[in-house]
Amino acid sequence: MDERSTPALSEPDYVRVRVFPDPDQDTMTLATIERIVSKPDPKRASLTQRVKKLVEKQPMTRDAALGFARLYAARKRIKLVLTAEESARGK
Repeated sequence: MDERSTPALSEPDYVRVRVFPDPDQDTMTLATIERIVSKPDPKRASLTQRVKKLVEKQPMTRDAALGFARLYAARKRIKLVLTAEESARGK
């Protein structure tokens, strides 16, 4: 498994982790973890992207979210884990 801060443009399958502050609680963070799969669409001559939410807006630290994503990626043999942290409130 390869871990990067941005996805490679040619990467067809990866896990994205987003951690952001809970708008209702100052000391808590929420995590969203998604699996992104891109496949060629021969009808449109472009890529179609499917997003599967694994975890959505769950109270979780950044380390716990990354740990979950790493385990999932290893089990599914996905090479890339994309991490993004949103610091703005209310996202």
